[in-house]
Amino acid sequence: MAIHNTAADHRLPRIAPPCGLVIFGITGDLARKKLLPAIYDLANRGLLHPAFALTGFSRRDWEKGDFEDFVRENVMKYARTKFNEETWETFAEGLRFVPGSFDEENGYRELMKTVHDLDKTRGTGGNHVFYLSVPPKFFGTVCEKLQATGLTEKEPGQFRRLIIEKPFGHDLESARELAHTLTGIVDEKDIFRIDHYLGKETVQNILATRFANAMFEPIWNANYVDHVQITMAETIGIGSRAGYYDGIGAARDVIQNHLLQLLALTAMEEPATFTPRDLRIEKEKVLASVRLPANLDKTTARGQYGPGWQGGEQVKGYLDEDGIPPDSTTDTFAALTLYIENRRWGGVPFYLRAGKRLGKRVTEIAVVFKKAIHMPFDEEATQELGQNALVMRIQPDEGVTLRFGAKVPGADLQVRDVTMDFGYGHAFTEDSPEAYERLIKDALTGDAPLFPHQNEVELAWKILDPVLAYWESQGQPEPYRPGTWGPPSAETMLGKRAWRLP
Repeated sequence: MAIHNTAADHRLPRIAPPCGLVIFGITGDLARKKLLPAIYDLANRGLLHPAFALTGFSRRDWEKGDFEDFVRENVMKYARTKFNEETWETFAEGLRFVPGSFDEENGYRELMKTVHDLDKTRGTGGNHVFYLSVPPKFFGTVCEKLQATGLTEKEPGQFRRLIIEKPFGHDLESARELAHTLTGIVDEKDIFRIDHYLGKETVQNILATRFANAMFEPIWNANYVDHVQITMAETIGIGSRAGYYDGIGAARDVIQNHLLQLLALTAMEEPATFTPRDLRIEKEKVLASVRLPANLDKTTARGQYGPGWQGGEQVKGYLDEDGIPPDSTTDTFAALTLYIENRRWGGVPFYLRAGKRLGKRVTEIAVVFKKAIHMPFDEEATQELGQNALVMRIQPDEGVTLRFGAKVPGADLQVRDVTMDFGYGHAFTEDSPEAYERLIKDALTGDAPLFPHQNEVELAWKILDPVLAYWESQGQPEPYRPGTWGPPSAETMLGKRAWRLP
């Protein structure tokens, strides 16, 4: 009988080691709707160690039972997997709650006692991860208190890690200041910057599409590609997020992180391996090669949605939203033209756009190819034929579409566009794990292929900062109507090309 080497069986999932996870800001929307359900789903799928412990830190006068009720309520409401009472009983044994304020040391001292107690009674082994699910203005405060109370100290063989949410700074200078704060208490390798888009199954499918198929790589270059469009469109406005969104805007909120990461994955060279180091090297090479056009007036667009109708509903303009100053210049739509100065992509424009109150909720990457050099057809035969395109849909209808020309049935020779479509929901019976499940487990195991490194963060700000500085000198953004695809300047910046209608 052949002996099966289970250690090398990649079908067996990697389970998180014994450890504790502390979430600061446990009562916030992110923790309630995303983090707690994701952690429970990991437990339900058997991907957490039996010694795992979850500690909530917040300014609430709760006992342990109150916290358990809070976690259970949100798990039952938002978890992806079916609630299992047996899983819950084991999971609940590791729940702890520490009342405290971000800026007062008393709560951190109590947290230190809780951490030590978990090491003794739960078997967390001195391994602890701190998730800063708090507004960025508190990052420095929490880090200072963690260090002052000794919570980041560890023995050989143990780990202390930090998880933070975007934005990673407001510009290049503040991103460097943040990095200095974080690396002052833990090593860079122990900092996990969450970009939840990188945890999506379809984002990782970019790598599979490119590097697992021989048919795409020969044409994935400037010889065949005319341009690339990367779009992240939302139909909603800012809702109740005025306090976060105003002063940040679409470019800082989405382009600096999500869309530039998608650009890097789309344009990078094949890595030697898919280890975090090799992936990061190739992404950094691409981001370091990105150049802005000289004339930002004609190659970028900035907009702000006004009042109007969307989906049969009358909606407010951005300046009429609750909590927004009447003279706010925050962009709710942003579009850029970028070039990558290397041999593969020289001369190919990459168009990035993101916005709120647009025509459809969609995130996609469209690689649009050049027209054939020679067409042996009459002009009338191909008047309905456009350019070939490969579209990778990130959300909501996850999959890949290939657009190409085919003959129309009939006696005449007519060629027009058709599509070949792959949808995740049709091709696979397995449910895709939620992005936060994958990212949290990777942080617990210390595996970081899906987390942007500080170098990537700084390179992205170097790309965006000149655009932001130019826009700030231009005054008010251009208005656009809800349900459209942004301001008129977004169309004119493409010249003879046009945005794809998803």
